[in-house]
Amino acid sequence: MGRRLVPLTLDNLPDLPKRCRSCVFWELDPVSGEAAVKAGRPELEKEAWISAVLLEWGSCGRVVYVDEVPVGFVLYAPPAYVPRSTAFPTSPVSADSAQLMTAWIMPGYQGQGLGRMMVQTVAKDLLRRGFKAIEAFGDARWKEPACVLPAEHLLAVGFKTVRPHPTFPRLRLELRTTLSWKEDVELAIDRLLGAVQKEPALRPL
Repeated sequence: MGRRLVPLTLDNLPDLPKRCRSCVFWELDPVSGEAAVKAGRPELEKEAWISAVLLEWGSCGRVVYVDEVPVGFVLYAPPAYVPRSTAFPTSPVSADSAQLMTAWIMPGYQGQGLGRMMVQTVAKDLLRRGFKAIEAFGDARWKEPACVLPAEHLLAVGFKTVRPHPTFPRLRLELRTTLSWKEDVELAIDRLLGAVQKEPALRPL
């Protein structure tokens, strides 16, 4: 089964689920977001946001493909690009962190390690860009797929609560901790991504 994570661009934006392509929950402040929906142009606003972030900061997401079929995605950016983040009771996101906005994996592909793989890929990308951590607002009362990720799922992939709240805790993942997994886990992930073509040479202990 071929798995790969590809940077999000305007070219592969159509591979996101339709409801996510037309959602501007994170990309606009509450008033502007409501106005965009009323005017019937949330998809255009989403495209404009991604275009602006690509030009100013670079890719702000990854699309997950399994056997060339898009099965999931993750969106993240510095909090300055995420107007909605200031509307949360546990804001602001720390200055040394990027914000994990949202992520989704198609039913039928959940529970196969794709979520952890996404977190690992995002961590590597953000470390290269000089961030120390990634933070997210979790939904402690999550019931169904929504723009805010379930706090329980974030905790399961290594996030820790830094600002508790009965509904919207803010959670943090130290990037270097994420990348300090054992080599055999790294190798397994590389094999899943198809990056390893031959057995690695053994190194002396």
